[in-house]
Amino acid sequence: MTNSNPRTDPNLLTQEAYASDEHLSVRYRTHELYSRPKVNFVQWVLDALDWRGDEWVLDVGAGPGKYLGLLHTRAPNGRVIAGDLSPGMVRQAKRDNPTIPAGLGNFDAQRLPFRSNTFDVVLANHMLYHVRNLEGALAEISRVLKPTGCLLAATNSQDTMPELDTLARRACTLLGFPKQSFNANGGNFTLENGPVLLRHHFEAVARYDLPSSFHFPEVQPVLDYLNSTQSLRETQLPGGLRWDQFMDVMEKQITRLIRHFGELQVHKLAGVLVATNGGGFAAGYLGKLRGE
Repeated sequence: MTNSNPRTDPNLLTQEAYASDEHLSVRYRTHELYSRPKVNFVQWVLDALDWRGDEWVLDVGAGPGKYLGLLHTRAPNGRVIAGDLSPGMVRQAKRDNPTIPAGLGNFDAQRLPFRSNTFDVVLANHMLYHVRNLEGALAEISRVLKPTGCLLAATNSQDTMPELDTLARRACTLLGFPKQSFNANGGNFTLENGPVLLRHHFEAVARYDLPSSFHFPEVQPVLDYLNSTQSLRETQLPGGLRWDQFMDVMEKQITRLIRHFGELQVHKLAGVLVATNGGGFAAGYLGKLRGE
């Protein structure tokens, strides 16, 4: 039996980062308060599909259940099941959605406890880049979807928030560690490589982008946002460099930029990938290819 290192094991790091919604709530709040243009991202993601109202929906990696309320309004005559690997997240989803008629539980995207061809829609939003066996998880999602079902997988671009990455690399350089890079997604599932990965399991994939930007007039919200990602980013620091040392230099850089420009602007690119084997946007086209 091998012992996992909590500093390097990706599964343990993810469980630590999402043991509760404390850090996730900071990121949600930051996006809500400092993003331009103001867009309801949950609504925008769900608008990628034309809903009938009777769909069976599975939300994989649902976190604190941000999608549950709108899912109920989109499929009032269907059924919604949501779950997360983190028990803390499931408890928070139950607390935050006490009146939403949805099934909530713990389950692993790599071993979904559902029969094949069960769901019309599967959501896997901002979570696939955390999955160790991504191919296995996508195969499981494809398995539980009906032949005309659709996967909605929101994620970020590999190039999102380049200003923060530049500042992070410069901080490491100033501390004597050049050529460092930071990517909270790890590049495992992005808007750029996601379509290729999905094509291993689905016949058609569509990509929808939502560019936006943070506008920070003060330093503290930036620091709060960065600190909320510590569990995910700290392992990317060079050996011997502590998080507090890194953040001290980051704070000094950000302070100077805001004093000079009046704000720190950080460009973001998120989006949603829609994948299917015969439904949604591709139903007519795939039907013609099959001679239906």
